[in-house]
Amino acid sequence: MKYMIILVFVTGLVAGSAYYVSRSSNSQNARAQGVAATSTEATADTQQSAVPMVEPVPSKSPVPVEQSRVSSVPGPAAAPAVQALDRAIITQAVDVLLSRDASYEQKRGTWKQLRESGGLDEAINQLQQRLSANPSSGDCAAVLGHAYLQKCGTISDVREQGILALQADKLFDTALSLDPQNWEARFTKAVALSYWPANMGKGDEVIQQFQTLIQQQEALPQQPQFSESYTWLGDQYKKLGRLDDAHSIWERGALLFPSDPKLSTRLASTP
Repeated sequence: MKYMIILVFVTGLVAGSAYYVSRSSNSQNARAQGVAATSTEATADTQQSAVPMVEPVPSKSPVPVEQSRVSSVPGPAAAPAVQALDRAIITQAVDVLLSRDASYEQKRGTWKQLRESGGLDEAINQLQQRLSANPSSGDCAAVLGHAYLQKCGTISDVREQGILALQADKLFDTALSLDPQNWEARFTKAVALSYWPANMGKGDEVIQQFQTLIQQQEALPQQPQFSESYTWLGDQYKKLGRLDDAHSIWERGALLFPSDPKLSTRLASTP
């Protein structure tokens, strides 16, 4: 039973993150070709050590950086040496990912470039160093978490995938403890929770996470990716049989994002 719980959780975490990461690439495909991120699964090899890592981190007690880093995960240390010029380019890419001035589309394009160029290991190495130097950076914790999930889509060893995915989840918790309004960390965390088995009773927590996300984003200037929160919250309501609530939140999202095809499709499918 414990194996199944961890397996479903990690599968959902990686799948949900892959969906999030690939979403902007799909929108860019209308203008240029893109590559969707690959969903992966984890196995029981990690269940004993991984179970405590899925617990949320209290906001007053952030996880120490030493615990958030994946020194036990094969990756950057095993990668071929990176040329100095390549390292400088990757440093620029990391700067973009950490920049609050960079757009959602720019960051997604940067992830795509890192994946295709084989620069993820060096990016992870640099992000680990930056988080170690600045442990109070919620942005750095969140971006490093995304980097681990991106790495999951490039490897086939399911044990490594499981370790990386659960370390990523812990980093999202750390990011939210440092910055509760970190949109990317909360969105990915909420999507992952939505994959938990129904008998684990995570439905209310998923709803709470998305409700918080919507409340936070509606106080900010509108951004295209914000439409996803309404889509996912409505889907969660529907999963729980709350069809009126699902229709209501999709309708609310469609008023703000009238050109979003997912919201339009969902509204058309409900009375």
